[in-house]
Parts: sequence; C-alpha cells; structure tokens
Amino acid sequence: MPALILFLLLFFQAPALAQEKSDSTRHHSLVREKSDSTRHHSLVRETVRNFDRFDTNFIEPQHYVFTVMLQATHTYDIFTLRSAGKDAQSITFSPDMKLKVGPFVGWKWFFAGYTFELGNVNLAHIKQQLDLSIYSSQIGIDLFYRRTGNDYKLRDARLGTDVDTQMLEHQPFSGVKAGITGFNIYYIFNHRRFSYPAAFAQSTQQKVSCGSWMAGMGYTRNSLDVDHAQLQRLVDKCMGSNTVQLDSGLMISNVSYNDFNISGGYAYNWVFAKDWLFGASLQGALCYKKSVGDAVGIKEGFDFKNVNLDGIGRFGVVYNNMRWYAGASVIVHTNNYHKPRFRTNNTFGSMNMYVGYNFGLKKKYKKDKL
Repeated sequence: MPALILFLLLFFQAPALAQEKSDSTRHHSLVREKSDSTRHHSLVRETVRNFDRFDTNFIEPQHYVFTVMLQATHTYDIFTLRSAGKDAQSITFSPDMKLKVGPFVGWKWFFAGYTFELGNVNLAHIKQQLDLSIYSSQIGIDLFYRRTGNDYKLRDARLGTDVDTQMLEHQPFSGVKAGITGFNIYYIFNHRRFSYPAAFAQSTQQKVSCGSWMAGMGYTRNSLDVDHAQLQRLVDKCMGSNTVQLDSGLMISNVSYNDFNISGGYAYNWVFAKDWLFGASLQGALCYKKSVGDAVGIKEGFDFKNVNLDGIGRFGVVYNNMRWYAGASVIVHTNNYHKPRFRTNNTFGSMNMYVGYNFGLKKKYKKDKL
C-alpha cells in the first residue's frame, strides 16, 4: 500500500516537475537571447561611433546638431559627340551658364537640398538636380539625380577638312537630352587627422593642415538622346548651299547604359589662417560601361572595350567659426563613353557660393559654456 501511494504521488507530480523544468529552460533562453541582443546593439552602436572618431588635435568636431544653408550655384555643362573613322566629325553643345539658388538643411551626417534656376519661367527648359550627401570622418556617400533641359547651343562643329562652320556657333539646339542617376561611396584612409567634410560639408573644422588618400566605388544609370534629324536640318539651314551630310556615327537615339566604377585619389586641406581652409581633391575612376541592350547579338561577358576613364575634381575655400560659415567651391566631373561608331564626353560641374548657420548646441558643449 505505501508503495502504491508513492507511485501515485510521483505519477501526478511528474507533469508539474516537467513544466517547472520547461519554464526554467525558457527563462534561461530568454535571458541568453536578451544578452545576445544587448551585445548586438552594443556592437552596432560602437561601429556607428567609429565612423565619426578622429584626433581632436587635428580636427574640431561639430558643436551643433542642425544647420541651414543658402547656396547660389553657377552650373556649366559641355557635351561633345564625335564619330569614329579617318574623316571623323564632332559637335560640341553647352547651355548658357545660369544662376541657381536653393536651401539646404543638415542634421548630423545628413545633408540635402534642392536648387532651381532663377528667371526661368519656361518649365520645359529647367534642369532638375537633386543632391543628397551623407558624410562621416571615415566614409562619404553621394546620391544624385540629374536631368538636362532642352536649352543647349552649338559651341563648336568640325564637319570635315576645310569646312567653315562658324555660322553654326551659338545656334540654339533643343535635340539633346541626357540624364544620370546613381551613387558614389568612398573611404578616407587618414580619417583620424584629415576631415573631408571640413572642406565640402562644413560639418567639422580642420585645425592643422593634412591630407589623405581615398578609394571608393559607385554605380550610375545614364541616358542619352540626340535628335539627328533635327541636327541635320539645323546644319542645312545655317550652311545653305555649303551644307554637309552628318556622319552616321552621330546618329545616337535613346542610348542607355549602366556604369560600374572603382575610384581612387588624394585630398588635402590647407589651413592658412585661423578658421580658414583651402581644400582640394582629385579622383580618377576606372569605369565599366555597358549599354542596356548590349547582350543582344553581341557576345556576353566582360569586354575590355567597355572600360572608360572618368574623373572628378573638387576645390574649395571655407571660413568656419563653428556658428557661422561661408565659402565657395568648384566641382568638375568628366564622363567618357565610347563605342565603335562614336565617342562622347560630358564635362559638367558647378561653382558654388554659400552661407550657413549652425544651431542646436550639443549637450557636452553646453556644459563647457556654463
């Protein structure tokens, strides 16, 4: 009888003991998951902080959280189309330089804005340009969207030996449309002592002259369309009885291509007076450019003929006392694209003048002022 009672007690207590063991297992599992999650968040937080760590003997960190800026920009855009062969023809287009203004806002690493042309009431002629930049001491990212209007003019034409083309110069031509959408990301090697944002984003202050090598990669989607028939009519109209037939290599219609690139270069900041800085940056890019329709009727895989060289240069002078800043900069891009029948070169950029104001003092600097 005692054995039977003991058996019944063990039989009814077993589920409760199992449940208690299961609850204990779940508790330890939750504690372990919470600990792993805490370590994961701590690692992410530490990684993000490392993006903005530098030697304060060389770089003064930003004292404010927010910034507003007004920028005036003169843009330039030169587009050259050249046919291939012994008797190659070439035509160069560019619009008149125009003034664009626009507001920009910044929050920590984030900086964005929009510019528009002044005095342009014809919406069909407006160039659209949107720039978004994210900077840290270690890494920079540029996102861009650019679309031309139809306000180009012929600046130079070479249509053959002994062919006088002066009557074509400065003639309006609305048959060129080009666009580019993409991004660039680059790494700054000497980021603890050199501040790229100090020269081109005004988010820090370079205290001692310093330079750094840079390397990066990027991708763009490009589009190009030239109305060949309209161009031929313009040549016939301006040249009259001396007109010439345009080469078939200049017949480019609705070309789209993808551009994958790796880049490298060097940048230097020269601190020539208190709160003053002159910065310069030169980068070359090795690009692989492939038309969207290249795979049709053409061998697949890598083709060295699709490799091009592009470049970008930036130059700027800045005054920055941490509360107010002002300056000017020049940015130059050059993009090349070639095929067996033609070559194109697009050199574009901007000359910028700006003034800005920082606000929202960070807590640690509030304590220093007390």
